[in-house]
Amino acid sequence: MLGLRLNPRVISATNLAPVMDEMARTGAAGHGVRRMITKAEFLAVALERLARVQANVLKQEMLAAGGDAAVCRGICSEEAAETNVLLVGSRRQFADLLARLAEEPFDLAAVAAEIHHALDAHARRRFTIRIGRRQLAVGPRCALVGVVNVTPDSFSDGGRFLDPQTAVRHGRRLAAAGADILDIGGESTRPGADPVPEEEELARVLPVIRALAAEADVPLSIDTRHARVAREALAAGASLVNDVTGLTGDPLMARTVAETDAGLVVMHILGDPRTMQQDPRYENLMADICRFLRRGITAAREAGVAEDRIIIDPGIGFGKTPGHNVAILARLGELRSLGRPIMVGPSRKRFIGQLTGVETPAERTLGTAAACALAVAGGALLLRVHDVAEMRQALAVASAVTQAAEGGS
Repeated sequence: MLGLRLNPRVISATNLAPVMDEMARTGAAGHGVRRMITKAEFLAVALERLARVQANVLKQEMLAAGGDAAVCRGICSEEAAETNVLLVGSRRQFADLLARLAEEPFDLAAVAAEIHHALDAHARRRFTIRIGRRQLAVGPRCALVGVVNVTPDSFSDGGRFLDPQTAVRHGRRLAAAGADILDIGGESTRPGADPVPEEEELARVLPVIRALAAEADVPLSIDTRHARVAREALAAGASLVNDVTGLTGDPLMARTVAETDAGLVVMHILGDPRTMQQDPRYENLMADICRFLRRGITAAREAGVAEDRIIIDPGIGFGKTPGHNVAILARLGELRSLGRPIMVGPSRKRFIGQLTGVETPAERTLGTAAACALAVAGGALLLRVHDVAEMRQALAVASAVTQAAEGGS
């Protein structure tokens, strides 16, 4: 598919709210303000692997529209067969570019459609996610996903909730504290963790899911990379599958989600839990994550999963160095180009301990709150956390500031 090859990303977009506010204070006429706004909104869009002729025409047309374009140095001299492209300009210039490309050969009308889709997706702030028979509205309000680890070796709580009754009580507390979803997992995916037999994983999670499904008035998520576990958990009362492998771990997972009308979290991971932290490297961090998630979305849709059931997650800590995790939070907005709500799970992660010097995961609440607030500012609409009550406070402040920055939208 063209979108997979081009992997379009909106790298940056000007925040227009303060600009519009200052324009209004000048007392300028409404039509003048509207005309200036189209010039003030700066955009930068990255595309990958355009053919030489496409890139040359695209650059010419962007220059003609008044914007600019960066391409591989050797593309004009035919030293390179294809190139990545970075387009920069105002929204008006992009609109002019897209109109020009509609008349061009070399499949450039399709390229224009991909650029247009990425720009529209990046601007979207509200979603209604279908999770089983439920609907969850996110944006501008952000949802909290409470973590219930039914494992003996979780990095965050060291097996405190391995007993099913204890796990159920913990789930109740999270729901009462304001969790919008409870995410239940029976296999640790901490760095270096060994796989758990499916029978053992099922024995851990099914009693908890059945009990919480009967008591808690929130959707339940099954955190698993195994299609069989997902299917039985969904039959027991879960309605969302959180697959840390992004549909790359079990070839039956996408079909399982489609056949059960469940929601789906497609998460990015590099390698698997046993190997993911062994010197993780990327050619282009955000582009690589974006491409992986695009493939997961495509695989889900081709299997029959409706797009409004799909959530994406960049996978903080899953095959990332501390520098990678910080960069993801700093550039999270690029993932909005995919057009799906973003979930982020920085809670108690090792990189927070490395940044703060706090060794005990359960004591990383303040660092987690900072990471969550920054994720909300970057566009996250769901946060996967251990400390729901505390993160609810951080979320309230971060959401209010973010809405104010966006003009109250």
